[in-house]
Amino acid sequence: MSVPMESAVTFSNIGQAKWWRRGIFATQTGYVTVALILLVVVMNFASPYFLTEGNIQNMAKNFSFIAIATLGITFVIITGGIDLSVGSMMCFSAMVTSMVMNELSTPGAAGAAWFVHLAADGKSVLATVPGLILLISILAGLLAALIVGLINGFCVAVLGLSSFVTTLGMLSIVRGLAYVVSNGRGSFPGGPDADYFYALTSGDLYGLPAPFIYLILLALVMAVVLHHSTFGRHVFALGGNEKAAEQTGISVVRVKIAVYVISALAAGLQGIIISGWLGSAPANMATSYELNVIAAAVIGGANLAGGIGGPLGAIVGCVLLEVIRNGLVLAQVNSYWQQTLVGVIIIAAVLVDRVRSKLS
Repeated sequence: MSVPMESAVTFSNIGQAKWWRRGIFATQTGYVTVALILLVVVMNFASPYFLTEGNIQNMAKNFSFIAIATLGITFVIITGGIDLSVGSMMCFSAMVTSMVMNELSTPGAAGAAWFVHLAADGKSVLATVPGLILLISILAGLLAALIVGLINGFCVAVLGLSSFVTTLGMLSIVRGLAYVVSNGRGSFPGGPDADYFYALTSGDLYGLPAPFIYLILLALVMAVVLHHSTFGRHVFALGGNEKAAEQTGISVVRVKIAVYVISALAAGLQGIIISGWLGSAPANMATSYELNVIAAAVIGGANLAGGIGGPLGAIVGCVLLEVIRNGLVLAQVNSYWQQTLVGVIIIAAVLVDRVRSKLS
């Protein structure tokens, strides 16, 4: 005798998250994006110049001036660390690049003498090969950033120092070195490759600012690395639970050093680009930029406790800050209010995420 099968019972309330935990609201980046869209609409009604082609290009260039560094520092934040030296690194890398350009472009310069001597007819080679001086100079600036990143990573990963204390100290060290090598004066990119330098850093391509193009390309690379590579999985693992990550065989030291190097290189590249826009590398360049960079990353969804973050959130955070700044300028509001609003937005974003987590 067969036993009749009982009718299947379905529970519609099982496995379904609340609406504020689904879709676009599942992450902080989602609802910050919604807030950004609403803010753009409000700004458009507040000023007829806000969504004009010229102003959009201006905003795209301006937010790109911190977004590349924000991509780099996001790697560090995902692991649960912090890098307060990015502003000073921007200045130092830009200054090294500019000074090397001038040294190699000046006939008989003492700083370039060794290079000329080793290269036999090096002086004519540098003068006749387009872009050679520029390439060497940019590599020198990035090498300076690489060294700082290695030192930060070594102190945090090997010596076990606090990332906050380490990078706070490096902030002062690197800024001091910038003043020392320049005697407190700015450096102006010059020489036969100066036009190439300005074209690469502040030029346009099909109406798009060069910094914006670099940002998009680097964001795509970052997305692939974080979400489709072993290194990316290790970065998230460290932020989630460092002890568990180490027990699974992940080289915590190597990953930590790598993220601080990435952050320093991104900041160095950012500084070189900014110096092209400014036309110089002053000793006080990018002062307090680390606050804007960290703020953009946190507003975009990177969690200072680690384990959460990505390129989309970094870009959204940077765009939001630029929309606020640009809107205040167009509305003729005192620009000092920008920092106040940024602080309010940071606290509000973290508070909303905390409330959303408790209600889930």
